[in-house]
Amino acid sequence: MTVVETPIREVRGNHRSTAGVHLVARDYPKGLRLDAHMHREAQLLYAARGTMQVTTPGGRWLVPPDRAVWVPAGLEHAIDVLADIEMRTLYFDLPWLKRQQRHEGLAREFVVRVSPLLHQAILALFDPRNASERTELLIRLVMLELHQAEDSATFVPLPRELRCRRAAMIVLDDPTGLHDIDSLAREVGTSARTLSRLFSSETQLSFKSWCQRARIAAAIQKLSTDANVSVKQLATQLGYASVPAFSAAFRQVTGRTPTEFAGKG
Repeated sequence: MTVVETPIREVRGNHRSTAGVHLVARDYPKGLRLDAHMHREAQLLYAARGTMQVTTPGGRWLVPPDRAVWVPAGLEHAIDVLADIEMRTLYFDLPWLKRQQRHEGLAREFVVRVSPLLHQAILALFDPRNASERTELLIRLVMLELHQAEDSATFVPLPRELRCRRAAMIVLDDPTGLHDIDSLAREVGTSARTLSRLFSSETQLSFKSWCQRARIAAAIQKLSTDANVSVKQLATQLGYASVPAFSAAFRQVTGRTPTEFAGKG
């Protein structure tokens, strides 16, 4: 497994911060993939513009512009750029991080809902005119916001058991398909009863709920990368009988309607 050194070279902006925190700005084009790797530091990945997908051993995290993802030190992850992104990454040295309050909650990966306040704080950190006092205050603000903004709506947990993971990948490769658990079980060499049990134990979701989350993640990806797609088109593509049925399922997973999520309402 590749361990990437920090600070990263050949970046558009590599900013100094307080001792123990590094700021890196870089743009990535749509279609780029950063293969599985890990860092010695923890990091907060934020795309000020664009959408990415972060995959860890535990699952797949869709990260549209109003989300960021926290990746602990030493955690294997890969990044797929779904739409041109302006990446703003904060790297945190472990000794520095351990001195912070409530650092125990940062030992696992999670997605952060980026409020207007957090958005502005992250962008302000990359202002080259910053004095050290201002930078330190902004970093404190970012850390406070992290503990209040966790959001799992765009997370699709991935099972580790081989048959169950194969079934999950079949669904993720075609989230708009109507996947019957009986035929899916036959395809991966098990029974429907066993596959159902595996999904529940491996992902803490029923097979039906997991498939719904996969479809909603596909919808979020489309909303984040295609400004012209309509809610009606999405509902049809994803196999929902009506727009209200799609909106209800979307709200159940994300807490918002598709229109609200896309910022069109």
